[in-house]
Amino acid sequence: MKKMLIVFILFLVLITSSIVSSAKPTQDSEELRLQDMLMSMLIPYIEKDLRNYYYPNVFKDFSPIVAPWRIEVKETRRVDGFRSFKLQITFEIEPTDGGQWVPIGKDRMTYEITAGPTVKLINHTHL
Repeated sequence: MKKMLIVFILFLVLITSSIVSSAKPTQDSEELRLQDMLMSMLIPYIEKDLRNYYYPNVFKDFSPIVAPWRIEVKETRRVDGFRSFKLQITFEIEPTDGGQWVPIGKDRMTYEITAGPTVKLINHTHL
């Protein structure tokens, strides 16, 4: 009986900790605001590249829409080292149909952003 109780408590702790670690932010922060500003500026480029991929070959009735909250930053890096202004950002995106916000796929995209500004798609992988 004690073993069952210990196993149950360990299971409960494990489940609770995994839920807490995968939770989305619940309050604003400087980092979150900067990320949201960046996503707001990049969405036109992302939607254009997704439209070229999905429409009309995959979906003919609509072109995909990107909601900023469905973009997850996976990696950022400076291409030419410290304080260079040639940067790469990789994110996973769940484009939606735009009407009911139903996800239509999942994509990993890497962009190169340089001063100017220029935004160039480096890699697009449909997951």
